[in-house]
Amino acid sequence: MVPRMMPMAAKRGPKGPMTDDHKAALARGRTEGRAVRDYLESLRANKPKRGRRRTAESINKRLSAIDAEVASSDPLRELKLLQERRDLQLEMESKTTDTDHVAIEEAFVKVAREYGERQGISHTTWRDVGVDAAVLARAGITRRD
Repeated sequence: MVPRMMPMAAKRGPKGPMTDDHKAALARGRTEGRAVRDYLESLRANKPKRGRRRTAESINKRLSAIDAEVASSDPLRELKLLQERRDLQLEMESKTTDTDHVAIEEAFVKVAREYGERQGISHTTWRDVGVDAAVLARAGITRRD
């Protein structure tokens, strides 16, 4: 039996340089994608958690209680208390580090409609990932989109 030869694909010629319009479209896509990603990450990071919200005062009160309890605890309990203290300190830092959610939201509002149209993202899908209806309205994204 004679082996069959597969036809070779035709080689393409050398690619020409990118046009200025193409470069601008790529840059616009990167900028819009970054604005959308930053906003969605900000939504996820600031998503309300279940239960009562902790205040800076309640965190400080618990940190003081941990410091008092560590001195008289057994090694296993000390380990758990030290981890709780570290978690509370990180939570306190995140409360004091104020991200500029308003600026992130404004950047999202400027690009969301065009980005969504180009990517085929509907109003419902935006809502499914947690974007508020008022923000979508400001961006010009309606339910029929």
